[in-house]
Amino acid sequence: MDMLNQLLNSMTGVSVTQRIKQVKQPRGGYIKPKELTVVSLGDGAAALNPVENVHASLMGLAVDYMTRFMTGAPASDAFTISLMGAQIIGEMNLAQKLLAGIKGLDDESIVRAVKLSGFDVCFRAGIMGYKPVQDINPDADTIANVRVMVQRALHFLDVYGPKTLDGFTFEGGYTNIVSTGDGDFTTSDTLWDFKVSKMPVKKEHTLQLLMYWRMGLHSVHSEFHDVKYLGIYNPRTNEVSRIAVADISQDVIDEVESEVIGY
Repeated sequence: MDMLNQLLNSMTGVSVTQRIKQVKQPRGGYIKPKELTVVSLGDGAAALNPVENVHASLMGLAVDYMTRFMTGAPASDAFTISLMGAQIIGEMNLAQKLLAGIKGLDDESIVRAVKLSGFDVCFRAGIMGYKPVQDINPDADTIANVRVMVQRALHFLDVYGPKTLDGFTFEGGYTNIVSTGDGDFTTSDTLWDFKVSKMPVKKEHTLQLLMYWRMGLHSVHSEFHDVKYLGIYNPRTNEVSRIAVADISQDVIDEVESEVIGY
């Protein structure tokens, strides 16, 4: 019966990010971004090369996955979604070749990581958005920016880490409304989302974190019971933004659980 329920949920529900687009939040958001405490960890966006020749979303994926790889995850785990996307369009041979050459933060590894991340769209959004990864060719400035942002992320984890969960899903926490979604990582006391963006934190980002936290508490992962903060780390701005869960109104939590997630 559990398997049947999961199948029915996956057929009827939407992803966390899709659900956020459907929801009309209160003015300023369920959690107002200005309520987060911001800490700088050093040089920010101004210290990076100003122009990149790769789409911003692809930069975010490559930095995220390379950070996972550089913190000990096997490459096949760090790039799981990319490999799943490649499988959908029958490009596993190419994906495996790219994967095999990812060794560290050298130029060749970064180029391969950016290309490999290009398969993600096939899994996340469908093949209509796919651009042949052979046509993704990061230039020297773009490669350098990926390297710096991964190095910043590694420093961030030295300060706030280590990770306790990495690339998690919410088995046991999905509903008929929200049936898919995956989070970035947790540390001993914080649920983190990784955002590589030039833009400030938005109310959509804070709602995403709140949904992840509550879905995590309903899931099979006991680590969520240790969460005392919700946080965003942005290696482009090199800023940490956090809020204590104790500072989030119970009324807000109850409304998001019932009206947004569907518990």
